[in-house]
Amino acid sequence: VQLQASGGGLVQAGGSLRLSCAASERTFSSYGLGWFRQAPGKEREFVAAISWGGFTYYATSVKGRFTITVDDAKNTVFLQMNSLKAEDTAVYYCSMTSQGLGYLQGYELWGQGTLVTVSS
Repeated sequence: VQLQASGGGLVQAGGSLRLSCAASERTFSSYGLGWFRQAPGKEREFVAAISWGGFTYYATSVKGRFTITVDDAKNTVFLQMNSLKAEDTAVYYCSMTSQGLGYLQGYELWGQGTLVTVSS
């Protein structure tokens, strides 16, 4: 299984971006996809996740600004990011889990990152 993330770029504070993560296939044990991010000099942190059935889970820092959705037929998850802030600047990674969305150690399959830069 491969995960292909795309959609990063440079945007001004207050702007929007939409990230995509396409899974080459969905294994029987796969439960959902999540987004994580890592800013320079910081630990990787959880952003949002969604199950193939549409259940969602968000980090407090992005709730109300980011929306995660799934295109079940295309095995693709989208992260719509609105009202972006400078502190959202990071490399964003998507990951697949076969366990609960909130069990962060369960994200074992990772895609390459896509860089999001928010200028203030």
